[in-house]
Amino acid sequence: MKRRRGTALLAAVAATVSMFSMVSAPAANAADQWNPPANLVRPIDEVWRHVETTYPNLYGFRNYGWDQIMANRGYINYCVRWDSNQPVTAALRDRIHAALARQFKKWMDVQLENGQGYNNWPYREVPLKVVGWAVRNRSTLQWSDSSVDIYVGNINENAPQCAPECGRFFNQSGNYPRCPGGVARHYDMSLWLTAGLGGGFGGDWGQRIGSEYYVNSLNNDNIHILLHEIGHSFGLDDFYDWTPTGVCCFLMKAGSAAQITEFDKWMFRDFWRHLKSRYGY
Repeated sequence: MKRRRGTALLAAVAATVSMFSMVSAPAANAADQWNPPANLVRPIDEVWRHVETTYPNLYGFRNYGWDQIMANRGYINYCVRWDSNQPVTAALRDRIHAALARQFKKWMDVQLENGQGYNNWPYREVPLKVVGWAVRNRSTLQWSDSSVDIYVGNINENAPQCAPECGRFFNQSGNYPRCPGGVARHYDMSLWLTAGLGGGFGGDWGQRIGSEYYVNSLNNDNIHILLHEIGHSFGLDDFYDWTPTGVCCFLMKAGSAAQITEFDKWMFRDFWRHLKSRYGY
């Protein structure tokens, strides 16, 4: 089934992009470490040229997953938007958290080579923490501990959301003066789990997938729809109408792979290569 970024996301991104002026592509650093396999050099180059000609504000946009990690100096926080009436026990909550962290780590591990950051990537690990849950009714969450903040009845796009005052999407300056828990309790992205949803959506705001699909996949090594949508959060494109030369099957070409492939890995690294100068690397 196709996975796509929805019209709501595109509108949101357009609004966010308008906050930033267009800037030119950063100059390549002569010391860049860049040694993709020979058979992937051409298709990777084709992908980046396609991105440069189709993204409206590629170098000016400042809320990719890269920006979020760098602003936090090496970690990422999430909110879970539980768009379902199914009850959640403390045990299920913890499994949902663990599976998200495990899938996110798969992309972060792409940035490592022999245990070190590749091409000046500064972090060997990027810890992920779920800091909040959003629900329609408090009774849906069957725990009483205070390990996460709970937001009840804050509805946006017909779904519960954590407080916008704590969300990076709404506060891209990195300051959270109206967030009750301050910076420590802010969330960079949301894992939006919707009952009955097929496929998924992804962007700088997070990922949206089916709640049943996700819960049924908690023991899977690869939750491939979530992995695909996390790729979008870091800027990777969809490939609905074209395929780069010499490659056929990879995660970001929806339906052709169920895990991060070598081609996905080098596309991901290439995005970092072209943006890292904004962080001084």
